[in-house]
Amino acid sequence: MIFYGENEAEYGNPLTDNAKALRDNSYFTFRNLDDMFLGGVSIKEIREKYNVPLADLMAFLPASLDDVEKNKIEVHYLGYYLKWVPQEIYYYAVEHCGFKARPFRSQGTYSKYSSIDDKIDDLHYYTTMIKFGVGRASYDAAQEIRNKHISREEGVALVSRFDGEFPDRYFGEMMEYLEIGQDEFHQLCDKYRSPHLWGKNKEGQWKLRHNVGKSGLDD
Repeated sequence: MIFYGENEAEYGNPLTDNAKALRDNSYFTFRNLDDMFLGGVSIKEIREKYNVPLADLMAFLPASLDDVEKNKIEVHYLGYYLKWVPQEIYYYAVEHCGFKARPFRSQGTYSKYSSIDDKIDDLHYYTTMIKFGVGRASYDAAQEIRNKHISREEGVALVSRFDGEFPDRYFGEMMEYLEIGQDEFHQLCDKYRSPHLWGKNKEGQWKLRHNVGKSGLDD
């Protein structure tokens, strides 16, 4: 038995998905190898055209549906059994599963326990800030305000302090992984800043035109 956290219905999938505890097999299995693609290229073409052994590809593929059914593997959502309130689920995981938060907070926000399973998340939320003008602290604070864990005033203060913080902890490593120069990355970010969201102050620094703290360029 395998447990996932929340159902994708928490973030936009059909609400009817929450009516069952089991995760749909189509999310994590394949039935026919010929239907599988890696990087837009079929497994069949990779094997035949590029002479790549199947054994070298298996680590990149989901589980076989036949193997899952044969071994009676079940994937459940914890969110079916417990109301999905992230902070409360965190304390549940600490008490019952030995979960440990990171010893440092995630850059761009104030939390230490959410979405910490890879190094690229900090960069993902930074580019979200560039694109939408909303950063990781906004997402976290808004959720905790709705769940009545913090007040709106506390949320505004946290967003004002952490939203849009540059993720320098793993930045060099991520640029190497993505094969992008650091200067090129910053140029791309600036190129795609929407002018109705961003402007430059007198010092030539990019600033949001409006923000929740009422300290934007046009507030």
